[in-house]
Amino acid sequence: MKKNNKFIGAGVLTAIAASLCCITPVLALMAGSSGIASVFSWMDPFRPYLIGLTVLLIGFAWYQKLKPQKTDDCICDTAEKQKFIQTKSFLGIVTVFTALMIAFPYYSKIFYPENKSKLIIVDKAPTHQATLKIKGMTCEACEEHVKHEVNKLAGILTLSVSYTNRNALITFDTTQTNIKEIEKAVEKTGYKITESILK
Repeated sequence: MKKNNKFIGAGVLTAIAASLCCITPVLALMAGSSGIASVFSWMDPFRPYLIGLTVLLIGFAWYQKLKPQKTDDCICDTAEKQKFIQTKSFLGIVTVFTALMIAFPYYSKIFYPENKSKLIIVDKAPTHQATLKIKGMTCEACEEHVKHEVNKLAGILTLSVSYTNRNALITFDTTQTNIKEIEKAVEKTGYKITESILK
């Protein structure tokens, strides 16, 4: 049973590691420390392997739990009550937890508050469009983290961030903010701007 607990523990750790690149931005938001959001983005290429390892470990733990146990020839009733950590219920809870950790990138954006910038529209205000190429984003949580920081600035008219395209498309009022302030806001998250195109 102790060996089975090791498989369960390893499965939980690999599940958390598989989504660490997306959990970190949410934790950074909650802690109010934007700069650490991209710390684990280097783990993103390993995510499929960690997910596979998690499935193998949890699957093997279930196999160990469900396989028929060898019984002694003794007829006497000496069955000990199992500790909760050794039960199927505990393994079920762990399985659900690991599934939630693996799926975290797909629902992580629910942790971000709706943070639209307050617009004061001046008739014929001078506007610019900027395309920022951003390195380090790996999931929707990264997108939401960048949006959250940029929307804190005054004068952001439109904002679209895509981790798949690795960019942010921004329209802003030049009387209220400028490209340097926007770049600072993005880099405050820990992600790096590799190119900035202003129109």
